[in-house]
Amino acid sequence: MSYRFIISGGGTGGHIFPAIAIADELKKRHPDAQFLFVGSQDRMEMQKVPQAGYKIEGLWIAGIQRKLTLSNLAFPLKLMSSLFKSAKIIRRFKPDAVVGTGGFASGPLLEMATRYHVPSLIQEQNSFAGITNKLLAKKVQKICVAYDGMEKFFPADKIVKTGNPVRKDLVQVTVGQQAAIKVLGLSPKKPVLLVLGGSLGARAVNKLIADKLQFILDNDIQVLWQCGKLYHEQYREFEELDDVKVTPFIDNMDAAYAAANYIISRAGAGSVSELCIVGKPVLFIPSPNVAEDHQTKNAHSVASKNAALMIREKDLREEFEDIFLQLVKDEQLQAEMSRNIKQLALPEATTAIVDEIEELLAQAKSKKQ
Repeated sequence: MSYRFIISGGGTGGHIFPAIAIADELKKRHPDAQFLFVGSQDRMEMQKVPQAGYKIEGLWIAGIQRKLTLSNLAFPLKLMSSLFKSAKIIRRFKPDAVVGTGGFASGPLLEMATRYHVPSLIQEQNSFAGITNKLLAKKVQKICVAYDGMEKFFPADKIVKTGNPVRKDLVQVTVGQQAAIKVLGLSPKKPVLLVLGGSLGARAVNKLIADKLQFILDNDIQVLWQCGKLYHEQYREFEELDDVKVTPFIDNMDAAYAAANYIISRAGAGSVSELCIVGKPVLFIPSPNVAEDHQTKNAHSVASKNAALMIREKDLREEFEDIFLQLVKDEQLQAEMSRNIKQLALPEATTAIVDEIEELLAQAKSKKQ
């Protein structure tokens, strides 16, 4: 049977990557299936999804800002427009199942899918559920999550703990540390601190590393610093220092993870899921500038299990040096964190999510017979 799937999610890479990973696994199992993505107009999914080889349609939708703006005044009109277009897309495409991975566009699309009785599933990446997914929870059939305790947001009988999709190259890392160090042009004589601030860059993390770079180097550590494309010009001068490599982004993340002895990272859901699989000592510096402060909650869910260290941005000035020394000097703590964070890993998340979609398809088929 040739299935038809609509997948909706976007706004950030944390919603887009899981959506594409789920589509890839469905396509692997059903090569003749047809796919349509639905995203928000003018957001990054409108470029990223076609690059991955899938068609996408955009809705005129955006989130509500925390302060009064003209955009907020237009929200009711945008919502009605998006609901109308979503209904039109569903009637035209006739999907066998609809999947939402979060983001503004998935709200209207899944709302209309459930009204048309299309089997529907949402995937919540964070430890604190987003508004869109909370509103949809009672209407969809299944909710795939990555953290324990999600019953406080969703009906318990719909929850399946699958984890978050991660890059395939991380699940089967074959490159060794010394080979990775050579590939990245690093020194084999010093341990490596990998600093990750996201593809665009994290201002507070970059400022911290710039301010504390000499302190880090004085501890006989070399730095592989992904500063993001917005900040590369500002910080590339530090490459003149020995043992510092500054880059806007890292293409071969499997090599970067393999080379690293210690990692400093934001705490987006995708990053946390990857770092659980990588199993290296991690210091999370969660962004406070995200909806529901979910990065802090993600980081805390790992740190509370003695699986990572965490510092809030507001505490960096007072706490960084002491906690950094714990990260790089306390070998017993390093071993404990590495062991504990690996126990949180769910490397087969994409497979598990698609298994749940397959079950929805089977249930729908049995009802028709």
